[in-house]
Amino acid sequence: MLGTHLTVMMGPTVAAPVPPFVLEALESAEVEHGDEGRSGFQLTFQVGRTGQGDALETALLASSLVKPFNRVVLVMTVNLMPSVLMDGVITNIQFSPSDQPGESRLTLTGEDLSVLMDLEDKRVEHPAQDETLIAFKLIGSYAHHGLIPLVTPPLVIDPPLPIERTPVQTETDLAFLQRLAARHGYVFYLSPGPAPMTSVAWWGPPKRFDVPQPALSVNMGMATNVSSIQFQYNALAQSTYSGQVRDRQLHQTLPFQTFAPLRLPPMAALPAVVAQFPHVRQQRMEDVAGLTYTQALARAQGRTDASADQVLTATGELDVTRYGTLLQPRGVVGVRGAGYLHDGLYYVKRVSHSIKRGDYTQRFTLTREGYGSTTPVVRP
Repeated sequence: MLGTHLTVMMGPTVAAPVPPFVLEALESAEVEHGDEGRSGFQLTFQVGRTGQGDALETALLASSLVKPFNRVVLVMTVNLMPSVLMDGVITNIQFSPSDQPGESRLTLTGEDLSVLMDLEDKRVEHPAQDETLIAFKLIGSYAHHGLIPLVTPPLVIDPPLPIERTPVQTETDLAFLQRLAARHGYVFYLSPGPAPMTSVAWWGPPKRFDVPQPALSVNMGMATNVSSIQFQYNALAQSTYSGQVRDRQLHQTLPFQTFAPLRLPPMAALPAVVAQFPHVRQQRMEDVAGLTYTQALARAQGRTDASADQVLTATGELDVTRYGTLLQPRGVVGVRGAGYLHDGLYYVKRVSHSIKRGDYTQRFTLTREGYGSTTPVVRP
C-alpha cells in the first residue's frame, strides 16, 4: 500500500515495535538531523486514565517503555521504501496533566546514540596513534550499540612518535572525536540505519560525492515540490588563514597561507573567494605551536574549507507527498527553478521531520560556497 507509515520501536536495551495502545496515543513526532552536534527527536502522546485498571497511573507512564535511556527507533516508510529515521535514547520526560478530558500530554525527548559517547569526561593517552586510528578505536568501543565506523583518513597523516609526542584526550569521546575532525575541516555524526538498531558513525569530510537526490523544484508548476524556500548569501563567511609556525622537525620558522577552499567537487561556479576578491576575510592562526609546517597548513586549510560551507544557505519546507521520497541529510541535492545564481547542486546540511496523522513535512538547510550552478541540469 502506497503512502507514508511510521513504525515506532522502544525498549530498555533492544527496541521492539510498541503495542497498539502506544501508537494510538501518539499525537506527533519531530526528528532533526544535522552534520554538527547530536541529532534529536521528540514524541508527544495524548494520555489519560480510562478506568480502574490505571487508577494509580496512566498506562503509558506505568509501562516499562517510558524510562530514561530506553532505546527508541523510528522507521518511516514512504511508497513502500523503509528508512530508519532515528536510533536514539530517551533523555527527557515531560508530563503535563490536565483536568480537561484529552488534554494531558506526555512528551519524550531524546538524542541519537552519540549522547552515550558524551557522558564521561576522560583523560586518556593514545600513544603512537594518529587521528584515523584513534577515531576507529573510539567508535569501535561502542560496537555493542550497533555503531558501524566509516572513517576517512585526512590528506595529511602524521603518526606521532612516542619519543616526540603523545596525543592526550581530556574530554568525552564525542568531544574528542569532534575536535579531531574539526582540525581537518571534517565532521563527525551518527546516521541511523541502514537497518534498525544500527547506525553509521561517519568521521570524514562532508559527503559531496554522493549521487544527487531528486531535485527540489520551485516555480515549476505541477513539478513544484517545495512549499517554501529562502536563500541567504553571507559575504563575511568565507575566510582564508595565514600565520607562522616553528616546524618542530626542521627547526625553522616558516610562513603558511591558504588561498581558497578545496572542497571537492566544487558546487558553485562563482565561489566567494573569486566573486568577492579582494574583499575576503583574512585571519591569523596563532594556535600552531608544536606543529610541523604540513600540519599547520592542513589545519588552516580545514578552517578555510569549513568557512566556505556558510556562504550561500538555502532554507525551506518540502512537500513529502509531491517529492515522493525522503530528503536525506548529509548528502547532495539539486535545486531547479530558482534561476542561474541559485540553481544547481547543494550539500544537505540539516533536515528536520514533522509528523502528524495525515500530515508529514520536512524542513531543510542547504549550503555551498557561492553563487552559480556548476551543472546545466540536475536530476529531476
